[in-house]
Amino acid sequence: MNAQQMIEQAASIPLDERSRHLRRLVVEGLIGGGRGHIGSSMSLIEIVRVLYDDVMRFDPQNPRWSERDRFILSKGHGCLAQYAMLADHGFFPRQELATFCRSGTILGGHPEYGKVPGVEASTGALGHGLSIAVGMALAARIRKQTHRVFAVMGDGEINEGSVWEAAMAAGKHKLSNLVAMVDYNKIQSYGFTREVQDMEPLLDKWRAFNFAVTEINGHDVQALRDLFAGLPLDPERPMAVICHTVKGRGIPFAENKPEWHHKSNFDDETVKALYSALEA
Repeated sequence: MNAQQMIEQAASIPLDERSRHLRRLVVEGLIGGGRGHIGSSMSLIEIVRVLYDDVMRFDPQNPRWSERDRFILSKGHGCLAQYAMLADHGFFPRQELATFCRSGTILGGHPEYGKVPGVEASTGALGHGLSIAVGMALAARIRKQTHRVFAVMGDGEINEGSVWEAAMAAGKHKLSNLVAMVDYNKIQSYGFTREVQDMEPLLDKWRAFNFAVTEINGHDVQALRDLFAGLPLDPERPMAVICHTVKGRGIPFAENKPEWHHKSNFDDETVKALYSALEA
């Protein structure tokens, strides 16, 4: 299946009420701060939804619980998606979303460890998240702990050499408690990935670093649930999941458009259009 077919498949599944609700929470933060990476956040929603709703162990009342699974949003600019999930699960009050990027808020334009309950690492200096996740996964093995580590990267982010250094280490140590996910929406900050730095054949690259690799429609909730129910894919290897997604998913006038990577200065008509797009 080629890239265009993957985009069409990823856009083919209608959004259910939960996915629309989470996107409305993203818009609350976006409007509260007057800016944000909307395209990058919307492509993530189903990925983080399934992880938080169905897969990961955590306790919102005790965010540092030692047995929790770890989630690293390496593409930290997509933080509105994670903030929406954390607020929805009670890590902090939903009203905080409206303070996004304002003076004194806990919710900055990139997630900060020690400031936002439920955030495991300060990310957004792209290319670092997988290295952090590898360290956490290796530490868990040494300590004989059973939690898992999930790291979500952007497709533009994996241009960074540090990603592949981390991948080498993960493959060497056979970290089957590590899941590396690529939000493959095929657009990075200033253009389509195929034009900026084509990463194909992407699955073969991860296989070469000794990962068990699969690809999936990153907006198919049931397919994601089924995939994660079968972890690990290989008890001797880390796992890489290539999630084919659509930049700006759920907002038809923003979908698959590089100019919606980041937006600011929303007028009333744009705000109305954003909410209208997410109605049932």
